[in-house]
Amino acid sequence: MSTQQADNITMSEGGLYSLATKGAKDVIDIATPRVLDALGAINFSADPGGFMMADMGCADGGTSLEMIRSVLSKLQQLAPGLDATVVYADQPANDFNALVNIVHGRTAFDSWIEEFENAWPLFSGSSFYLQAVPDNTLDLVFSATAMHWLSKKPCNITDHVHMVGASGEELEQFATQAREDWETILMCRARELKSGSRMVLVNFCRDDSGRYLGNTGGINMFDTFNEIWREFIELGRVTIEEYHNMTLPQYYHNIEEFCAPLNDPKSNCYQAGLRLDNIETRVVPCPFAQQFKADGDVTAFADGLIPTVRSWNQSIFAAGLDMDRPQSERNQIIEDYYTSYHQRVLQDPEGHGMDYVHAYMTISKN
Repeated sequence: MSTQQADNITMSEGGLYSLATKGAKDVIDIATPRVLDALGAINFSADPGGFMMADMGCADGGTSLEMIRSVLSKLQQLAPGLDATVVYADQPANDFNALVNIVHGRTAFDSWIEEFENAWPLFSGSSFYLQAVPDNTLDLVFSATAMHWLSKKPCNITDHVHMVGASGEELEQFATQAREDWETILMCRARELKSGSRMVLVNFCRDDSGRYLGNTGGINMFDTFNEIWREFIELGRVTIEEYHNMTLPQYYHNIEEFCAPLNDPKSNCYQAGLRLDNIETRVVPCPFAQQFKADGDVTAFADGLIPTVRSWNQSIFAAGLDMDRPQSERNQIIEDYYTSYHQRVLQDPEGHGMDYVHAYMTISKN
């Protein structure tokens, strides 16, 4: 990942990411049985020296605490007394202070750290576009809601802020970059994984019904992002150049795109021993929209939804603003942007939400 792109991609800091993204934890909780099945398929007697797993793109670590606790508990049953190392990996701009404090139980999050005498966390400031540990050392890899971020932005999108609204040559450039990035990610993992190991990847996708994050039948979330920024252009709050620079460096693969390098005997990934064991797509409802349906509290709905939206895109939008603007002015534009979104939800809440659409896949290394 280029330094410039990495510097612009950060989740909310200080533990706010996990506090704001209940839906992301729901996704991991649903994936946990798949992770435990993958763990159960590993032959620990073939290499009794120790167990190592990695959480790639972990952010502040709060959303995966329970999943890792489940893994370590099952590991004790499968291989009693086996030492375990949990590698938390994210790119250098990640808030590692929050990550370390959360994992070490110094916050309100319920960490696993005190429950296992022979389990240790390690923290790696390396993105999943790089090899994070030596060859043939990982038994299990997990990643959720992270690998849709591209290593670099291939181009700006002319009339939208995300590839789901792109077309023609611009969309093709994103697809090409995403295809190259997916192979890079897989090849890094192929080197890190031991023979017979497993990885469970839970990635944003476009499913066979055309659904994707924030677009499952109600108001399209990404179109809302775009509409508000277009309004800001008309009001003279931002320039067209700033708007173009706000293009989010993300890509949502479809199932065929995910499967291609894992099923083609001629691909580098296949020849490196990676095999797709299974894949499925699932929609996890937006927890804030679900609560609103139950209690009708529109203020609580808006107050919950906007922070979770903001937690993963604010850094990109803010970086798109002209650095010649005073910092206070840039801050105000960003605040006004999310306030506008908040007001939209308050005034007409029906259809808003951020349902999660993921591909859940298990991959083995033969």
